[in-house]
Amino acid sequence: MNRRAVNPRTVNPRVMNRRDQSPRNEPTTMTDSVRLRNLRRSFDDRVILDGVDLDIAPGEFVALLGASGSGKSTLLRAVSGLDEKTEGVLRVPAQRAVVFQEHRLLPWSRVWRNVTLGLTGPDLRQRALSALAEVGLEARADAWPATLSGGESQRIALARALVRNPRLLLLDEPFGALDALTRLKAQALVTRLWQRHRPAVLLVTHDVDEALLLADRVLVLADGRVAEEFTVDIARPRSLGNPRFALLRRRLLLALGVDPDLAHDELFQRAS
Repeated sequence: MNRRAVNPRTVNPRVMNRRDQSPRNEPTTMTDSVRLRNLRRSFDDRVILDGVDLDIAPGEFVALLGASGSGKSTLLRAVSGLDEKTEGVLRVPAQRAVVFQEHRLLPWSRVWRNVTLGLTGPDLRQRALSALAEVGLEARADAWPATLSGGESQRIALARALVRNPRLLLLDEPFGALDALTRLKAQALVTRLWQRHRPAVLLVTHDVDEALLLADRVLVLADGRVAEEFTVDIARPRSLGNPRFALLRRRLLLALGVDPDLAHDELFQRAS
């Protein structure tokens, strides 16, 4: 368990817009790494992000945990470029894609057109079919979104991200609305896709087990900063029964202010 200290000398002032102090997305050219320095965001008088520092290496899978309202989704929106009012230094790959908890499919467009939404160029249908094949839904290319299950809709959302060949994939609680079994299948699918394409990944989640199953590193966001960091040194494929998994889970829960024993009892009651 490590704590990452804020070092203001690492901030590159050339990336900052001096007039409005908002970050410029500086596409990486030499590498596909992510570099955040002194990221700040407030809403009215409430400070949500208060000097966040974060590095994500090319191909690294990072999970972000924190209490509700800690700023996880705010941070992800800043990295995705959806929030231009965030202050600080922000360097991200130009090729990035986001998968949200809500699939956000257009009900009036066929599945394959939803996959290529916003794209231009030749062979869009073929590109959609290739992405759909990777998530096992090529046969549903001409279906309407209303005919899809929740799990299928999220797989379509993943295909929409994949078709853009992202070097950075941002996942904002993408499995939160799925039932337990479908969630496990979706997690396994994301692992396979990540291993095949190797984008850098930033996953926002409330699920400690999910973070440990998927990520190389797990970060805990608290008081507007990355408060703690855990390296998940467990070989893949991972098992919930691994003793190292149980130890990391306990440490993560403590870092989140949760009694591990009470959390275990609650999980047992749900399974009964």
